[in-house]
Amino acid sequence: QVQLEESGGGLVQTGGSLRLSCAASGRTTSTFRLGWFRQAPGKEREFVAAITRSGGVNEYAVAVKGRFSISADNAKNTVYLQMNSLKPEDTAVYYCAGQSYSGQFKFWGQGTQVTVSS
Repeated sequence: QVQLEESGGGLVQTGGSLRLSCAASGRTTSTFRLGWFRQAPGKEREFVAAITRSGGVNEYAVAVKGRFSISADNAKNTVYLQMNSLKPEDTAVYYCAGQSYSGQFKFWGQGTQVTVSS
């Protein structure tokens, strides 16, 4: 099992920045990638970004490309999501997720709230 704990959410004004952190523990070697998803009120959970454990390959949703940056510190088993130029539509609960080698995102954190005020 892999445990994921997010931190760093909060309230920020439009155009501001936040950095989310996701600390992984347990059998972290069973994860191929760590990623971020988000879920806004009344909407389905959507993919935001992901990074391989080696940190070599990143993937971003179109809506955040160029504004968000995902990175990994393997020594700390931590993944970060740097969010710049935030917009009200970025408001959501952000979840860290671990993807197994079978392709499923099967490990999830409890989520952290990000609110962008206009």
